[in-house]
Amino acid sequence: MCIVVLVAVNGRLIIENLMKYGLLIRAGFWFNSTSLRDWPLLMCCLSLPAFPLGAFSVEQLAFRNVITDAVATCLHIILTTAEIVYPVLVILMCDSAVVSGFLLMFIACIVWLKLVSFAHTNHDIRQLTISGKKVDNAPSTADMDNLQAPTLGSLIYFMMAPTLCYQPSYPRTENVRKGWLIRQIILYLIFTGIQGFIIEQYINPIVVNSQHPLKGGLLNAVETVLRLSLPNVYLWLCMFYCFFHLWLNILAEILRFGDREFYKDWWNAKTIDEYWRKWNMPVHKWIVRHIYFPCMRSGISKEVAVFVSFFVSAVLHELVVAVPCRILKFWAFLGIMLQIPLITLTSCLKSKFRDTMPMCVLLYYHDVMNRIGKTE
Repeated sequence: MCIVVLVAVNGRLIIENLMKYGLLIRAGFWFNSTSLRDWPLLMCCLSLPAFPLGAFSVEQLAFRNVITDAVATCLHIILTTAEIVYPVLVILMCDSAVVSGFLLMFIACIVWLKLVSFAHTNHDIRQLTISGKKVDNAPSTADMDNLQAPTLGSLIYFMMAPTLCYQPSYPRTENVRKGWLIRQIILYLIFTGIQGFIIEQYINPIVVNSQHPLKGGLLNAVETVLRLSLPNVYLWLCMFYCFFHLWLNILAEILRFGDREFYKDWWNAKTIDEYWRKWNMPVHKWIVRHIYFPCMRSGISKEVAVFVSFFVSAVLHELVVAVPCRILKFWAFLGIMLQIPLITLTSCLKSKFRDTMPMCVLLYYHDVMNRIGKTE
């Protein structure tokens, strides 16, 4: 009965949408193949590898005692700051498509996270070789024979691997399953197309033809959110499946990367805290290793360490969403920071609460679509 109701309700919505809007497929908003206005973003993306090479040079000098540990730390801070500011300036100065800017900022944030892990872990390895004692943040798989200056090969592999935490070596699989890899690539292409179809056919018409949720009346806001809820859920599920299950496993298979724990059973989470610890394991491991534990070791309370962890995550989410949209209203930032009181509430009530982040992204999307509509 549940399956029949699900098919009937979704089928009616599909038919109603087609009868009202027809088939809406356009690429103008996402990609502009007839113009060359996105080339500065492409050049910026292609030049990002210069920052990991700079970090590698700093580590080589530090391991050879050419520069002190303090100087190496300062150079890493300069490199990581420049790496994240550089694409922000390029996007803000160029009239580029939103998706192009989003991809650039997404890649830039990944490179930034990897650079921080690379610098932090190698700093701990240097301290370990000097003291001969185990450092909490040092990779658990490394033994005394592996505690040496990073090689260019290990850096290149780390920058390509589906992980954000640096180690001198990783568990590897024996071979590449070609048939399995081809099937995953086909599924990735199919579900990427489904995402575009959901956005163009169902989300765009609702956003364009509705009032801003924060500017209209309460009933209009509730009605808009309810109309967007179903396609929004399908879109986020497809995005999760495409990136965490398909893309990361495709990358891991090609690189023979052995650690495939990219997510846990977040759908069984009973609290927001449990959800955040399960749905994005690469980021969760990075935050625990490079923010949460260092804060705890420095004497900061658990509550403040959690706040700092969410603050860093909120800033990165704001950069990824707000900069490509050229709308700085801190909705994505607030969407992440509001998870802290939700964690407290759900820890007490042990019940599920709807995540606020998708709604905050929709607020940016609503403004972007309205801005584009006014210029056409």
